[in-house]
Amino acid sequence: MMRKLFTVVAMLLSVGVSVAHEGDEHGVRRCGVPDLSPEEFALAEADTKTRLAAIKERSVGGTIQVYMHSIQNSTGAGVLPESQITAQIKVLNNAYSKAGWSFVLNSVDVTVNDEWFTVEPAKSGASTSTERSMKSTLRKGSADDLNLYFANIGGGLLGWATFPKDYSSDPDMDGVVILYTSLPGGSATNYDEGDTGTHEVGHWMGLYHTFQGGCRSLTGGDGVDDTPAEKTANYGCPGVVDSCPDDAGNDPTTNFMDYVYDSCMNEFTTGQYARIADQFSAYRQGK
Repeated sequence: MMRKLFTVVAMLLSVGVSVAHEGDEHGVRRCGVPDLSPEEFALAEADTKTRLAAIKERSVGGTIQVYMHSIQNSTGAGVLPESQITAQIKVLNNAYSKAGWSFVLNSVDVTVNDEWFTVEPAKSGASTSTERSMKSTLRKGSADDLNLYFANIGGGLLGWATFPKDYSSDPDMDGVVILYTSLPGGSATNYDEGDTGTHEVGHWMGLYHTFQGGCRSLTGGDGVDDTPAEKTANYGCPGVVDSCPDDAGNDPTTNFMDYVYDSCMNEFTTGQYARIADQFSAYRQGK
């Protein structure tokens, strides 16, 4: 739904604000990452274009070191069995290997901290003091290393993540936070196959929600040509939906970057894989 980038001025004709999304029928919120406003999107895309122009060799995949941080509380909740950790890495590899990416578990550390166990993102988009304390203490590696934090996060959320462009201004906060019961074999009903990880790592790799920008032609959508326009997030397992009848194609209800159940999301598009390569090249590779 790239819908040709016009100019920043044209984008501003459709002024919007960052949008946070409500949950499914059970109050579960798939993701805590807000959508960008049209002007935020335009500025981010312009920055990426500038950075890519200065890069001679772009990334075409690679191996990503994964640092897992298991947050538990003082009563023993939050333990991650080794089988679930292994299964989560496998889920990520299944989703991203088509584009030449592989995820390798580097280490797993365990921290008992009651405050961190129920960490939430700030509604304003800035980090809460709890999140910052947790990440600044535990984060390892550089811009191209993936830090996964597993906890019993609050607010009905399944997870949230930072974008590649955020790293340079605040490297301590880089990474992905995931509800620990959403790992493969966990107890999060309808979200227990590990695709919360797939979705949030998608953000970490540079992807937006497929419904960002809705049906509006000047918003830039999600910055990808081959994801059809989608008015709002889809939940559950909706089947065929066409929420933007004036735009080509049905809603991408099986895409990892929508909000459907784990059992119904199963793909990225070629355009999304290309965007990941560009975003990684611009903001993470060798940083």
